[in-house]
Amino acid sequence: MRFRISKTEVELSYTLLCLAAISVILGVFRGFLWCAAAIAVHEGGHLLMMLKCGCFPKRIKVLPFSIAITDMHRQERSARENLLIIFFGPFANFICFLPSFLLYLIGAEGALPFAAANCSVGLFNLLPVMSLDGGQLAYLMLCKRLSADRAERAVDALTFVFIFPLAALGFWLTLRARNVSLLFVSVYLVLSLIFKGNRYY
Repeated sequence: MRFRISKTEVELSYTLLCLAAISVILGVFRGFLWCAAAIAVHEGGHLLMMLKCGCFPKRIKVLPFSIAITDMHRQERSARENLLIIFFGPFANFICFLPSFLLYLIGAEGALPFAAANCSVGLFNLLPVMSLDGGQLAYLMLCKRLSADRAERAVDALTFVFIFPLAALGFWLTLRARNVSLLFVSVYLVLSLIFKGNRYY
């Protein structure tokens, strides 16, 4: 499903609609909505800072677990602007987490799922993996002291060092406790590396 907002082409993945239907069948549609809302907040933070920097994305594709933003102006912006754009995604999640968690503390129990979803999405995207915001931030900060190639190799190594024990622990938990959550996260991270490639700023 495709439509256009100003100069930006927006595409909704049919896989997302299938996933929503599956969540209804499994009875977890409410959790799916909270996660989708947190992801929308996260990507909205990126987009808001992009617009503030005067850079309109060429294309936005809404996928099951992320929103892919095609940005053609990365090399034209300053390192500071790129840092702000990357950082504002997780920051937007934490901004939403604080008031919703405070509402939960004063008795609004319905605010807890939204708080938990935003905290999880924000922290997850700060992981030092090159396809996530944490890896992108690490790359930009390393570029201040290293060449682009050396910074890229350093983040590649950091990604491997982080993902390998995470995947091993996830596999162990799957065998011992029948808990596939961590293994699912590991598989998602590996797939994000395969499909995004070395898309550094």
